[in-house]
Amino acid sequence: MLLFLSQEAEARPRPGAAAAGLGPAPGMAVCGEAVGAGSLPSELVVHIFSFLAGPDRLRASAACSHWRECLFYPALWPRLRLSLRVSPAERPRLDFLMRKCGWFVRELRVQFAADNYPGGGGGVCEGAAAEGETLLCPRWLDLLRTYLELVLCVLSSVRNNRNLQKLSLFGDISILQQHGSISNTYLGKVDPDGKKIKQIQQLFEEILGNSRQLKWLSCGFMLQIVTPTSLSSLSNPIANTMEHLSLLDNHIPGNTTLITAVELERFVNLRSLALDFCDFTAEMARVLADSNHVPLHRLSLLVHKISIMHKSLENMPEDENWKALTRNSTNLRVYIMAFDIKSDDMLRILKPSIPLERIHFDSYSTCVSGAVVDLISRQYDKFLTHFILMNDVIDMSGFPDLSDNRNEDPLVLLAWRCTRLSLLAVHGYTVWAHNLIAIARLRGSDLKVLEVTEESIDFDQGELADQDVDPVHNLIEQVSLGLGRPWHAVMDLELLSVFTEPTRHFYREMQSFSEGI
Repeated sequence: MLLFLSQEAEARPRPGAAAAGLGPAPGMAVCGEAVGAGSLPSELVVHIFSFLAGPDRLRASAACSHWRECLFYPALWPRLRLSLRVSPAERPRLDFLMRKCGWFVRELRVQFAADNYPGGGGGVCEGAAAEGETLLCPRWLDLLRTYLELVLCVLSSVRNNRNLQKLSLFGDISILQQHGSISNTYLGKVDPDGKKIKQIQQLFEEILGNSRQLKWLSCGFMLQIVTPTSLSSLSNPIANTMEHLSLLDNHIPGNTTLITAVELERFVNLRSLALDFCDFTAEMARVLADSNHVPLHRLSLLVHKISIMHKSLENMPEDENWKALTRNSTNLRVYIMAFDIKSDDMLRILKPSIPLERIHFDSYSTCVSGAVVDLISRQYDKFLTHFILMNDVIDMSGFPDLSDNRNEDPLVLLAWRCTRLSLLAVHGYTVWAHNLIAIARLRGSDLKVLEVTEESIDFDQGELADQDVDPVHNLIEQVSLGLGRPWHAVMDLELLSVFTEPTRHFYREMQSFSEGI
């Protein structure tokens, strides 16, 4: 529209201009003899661009070469958020964008989304192999090779960026990570001498060492990018002013941790923290509870089966540690995601004094017991707002029933006791229709999200025997009346708002949870 008006003004002379012997209107020829959109000063073009959304800005830059030069003015790109497919086709575009913006961007968030996983589950191709050898899948090798190249491209472009304030990296290659020995096998093939991994680690440490304004550092499942010595690259002034820290990596072997309690002592201004639960020790809780530390507002903890297999729960905070922490951080709220964790372990983990606001259970091999749900509703009734229960266990006998052999359904009790509950999502557990109606009536319109997959809902024999009432229609009507809005069961699992790969969901939820301080 601006270009059209400029051309129109150029073609139409001012009234009386020819009689007076005057040329074009004053201000039209800003740069020598040039007129129209291309003559606008760079500062004005940048100001115009600042009002446009990203896609509109890109389209407008096609007007002329001058506008294209203004497109990557630093003020227009204070933040850059990228979701990259792990594909060679991404490399040229990423190179161009990072070359233009990497040296000045203030907030960089990159997700390496490997949505093109080859089949084969664990990454081992079908077919015969020599005895004692693993037959490697070429597509997995290509995936990992491309991933390393994309990571190098991103890190090398921001290595000298001293304006960087927020750095968030997420590597969605957890399927490969969950098979540790296979990961090492593939890494050995793709990067036989470890040069690329070492280069990536060095670049990451350079970024930390060169930073002057970094307030937010988040790195999740990035396949060995963070080492136990990475944080030592941060200067004390930067560590002292850091506000958010998130370090997660399923690939760290044995009892190795990415941050120790001693290292955490430098982060006195930390307001948000996300760690593997097994890395969050009682000593760390004591450090955060110290009066020299500012109050912590958000704590996100991932309880993963792999971590519990290789690490111990013996060093986890006890209830007195949580009490001390909440005394210093009265507004602290905790988000926990438990992936394939046995109920006995959860009963050990869930201390009464944890200010638990959100909890997400996800499993492929282990089911949550009704006792765990009942404990949560009793201990965290004043805090709990989000409760997610996902189960993908293949059991031909049917979904587990939390209310089995109990007078009251644990989910109904949860809705009754937890008066701040605003999100409830269930898949893979039996939810009886009459209990679902009770939950809707108990929480009403305060329950902003109620998502239950159709295959999880069951009806008792009395409801099915009544020929005068359609049980499905009655369920929809009664739940809608209880919530005060139209409601339907989720017909397809993939339409469930929380349906995603577990580590991806945790990282996404942790980001929004921490940014909501």
